[in-house]
Amino acid sequence: MSTRFVLASASPARLKTLRAAGIEPEVIVSGVDEDNVTAENPGELARLLAVLKARAVVANLDDHATVLGCDSVLEFDGVAYGKPGTPEVARERWRMMRGRRGVLHTGHCLFDTSSKQEIRELASTEVQFADLTDEEIDAYVETGEPLVVAGSFTVDGLGGPFVTAIEGDYHNVVGLSLPLLRRMLIEVDITWPELWRSQKPFTYDESVAETYDETRGGPARAEAAARAVDSLLPKGGRVLELAVGTGIVGAELVALGNLVHGVDLSVAMLERARVRLPGHVAAADATRLPVADRRCDAVVAVWLLHLLDDSEPVIAEVARVLRTDGVFVTTTEKSDAGRYADGRGPNDTRSQDALAHLVAVAARHGLVLDGATSFVGPTRNTGDAPTYPVVRFRRS
Repeated sequence: MSTRFVLASASPARLKTLRAAGIEPEVIVSGVDEDNVTAENPGELARLLAVLKARAVVANLDDHATVLGCDSVLEFDGVAYGKPGTPEVARERWRMMRGRRGVLHTGHCLFDTSSKQEIRELASTEVQFADLTDEEIDAYVETGEPLVVAGSFTVDGLGGPFVTAIEGDYHNVVGLSLPLLRRMLIEVDITWPELWRSQKPFTYDESVAETYDETRGGPARAEAAARAVDSLLPKGGRVLELAVGTGIVGAELVALGNLVHGVDLSVAMLERARVRLPGHVAAADATRLPVADRRCDAVVAVWLLHLLDDSEPVIAEVARVLRTDGVFVTTTEKSDAGRYADGRGPNDTRSQDALAHLVAVAARHGLVLDGATSFVGPTRNTGDAPTYPVVRFRRS
């Protein structure tokens, strides 16, 4: 099975850096409160924050993965500077930094759950700042960029002209050191080409299918997922489940009164699904469904979109097969859906099942977000019971 590589960071710059290097990570935001973490020096603070981010994500995983946590801190005169947060603080920092040199530390923590290895490293790069005028500082702060980045500057954005020299790894200043990450991956027996996006994320063969249900929460999680999905479905309609897997969720939807058909690409999974949904499963690609236009009342995707390099072809196909007023119900990336449930706007991440991304893509294909719910999974060995968000889009 291919490596599941997770980036435990919401940083668009880190995601862009990995993508440019051929890696499409799964993004899971850690939720670590950075403001309440202290360490004996700026470098150790960056490394500790990276460790905490990686561990927080690992604690909530359902299956094996290689998780990368990163955090950056700028050191000036032995003091650590993170994100300034306010324009006043950003202006004060730039007046201190202009014409001087600082050190940008980025902590890296790679946690491989299969081998149970945790590797912690620190990369440090010296940065020379231009001697900005007060007017230039005010103009830069007004863009908003320095308020939300470590050290109040970027080298790959609007702040690029204000950095005159770098001694060390350029990518480290952006947010993660690619050469360092490569060496860390080698320590857990993963080569860089294994993570290139051309490789399929997962292959659900017989060995995976055999233990799939028990390693992913079993009947308890399937029942909870089905109840949540059912609450967003029209009653008495025809439901198509994408990536039906072993049929464990689909069978629960049938028990709740739905007519369910399932498709999947994995023969090993379908062998199990056809026992639970006899006569109602087929081998098919979710981007080329064997269904005529406007034939489905509902389409369901449970834990599918986050596995994809690009979810838009699937969403476009969903829109094609849905009747007018039909619905698409899908699980979504946890942090964004939590914001939606709380009545806040979505966070702009690039994960293929992130709510902000889904809303934008769905709108291009005539699908409008109009409902949301969630369900609680079984308690893990950490003592936590994870909450899984589910959203509904309606065909206009």
